[in-house]
Amino acid sequence: MESFVTSELSWSKARAYLSRALRLRCPVCGQSPMFPAVFRTRNLHDWFTPLDGCPRCGYAYDREPGYFLLSIWAINYGIAALFGLALYVAFEVFFDWPVWTLIVAVVVPVIFFNVLFARHSKAIFVAWDHFFDPHEREGGDGGGNVPRDPAPTPQHPPRRARLPVDAGV
Repeated sequence: MESFVTSELSWSKARAYLSRALRLRCPVCGQSPMFPAVFRTRNLHDWFTPLDGCPRCGYAYDREPGYFLLSIWAINYGIAALFGLALYVAFEVFFDWPVWTLIVAVVVPVIFFNVLFARHSKAIFVAWDHFFDPHEREGGDGGGNVPRDPAPTPQHPPRRARLPVDAGV
């Protein structure tokens, strides 16, 4: 039996979800944006906060309070650390700068990268979460998402016990 992640359908889904996340689109339908447009962003709250959900398919982006903590701590800071490390190695190899110049040359771009990449880290996290734990829209007034029910397993009738052939009655 082929595992969930290694099937071709799953890899194509993963590529589609990652592509949608990098374009800051809904992971389910890929049509609606996850964040307000850049020209409509008035403050940092607008920049960092995704919309409540997809207006087209109803997929809720923020399931619960603290939902995006992993996206900030793991994805955003992790990729920023790799970016800072790459900058440090490049500056150390190609330039002979004093330590404080090197620190400033690495830290300042990493701070700007964190701010600019925050939206993408949240979109990647939502796509990753939807890939591993798909949810669908509730039918009630709550507007939330519930886990998708697994495919029903076929029910076989119970087997009857057979009497031995030579049972003397």
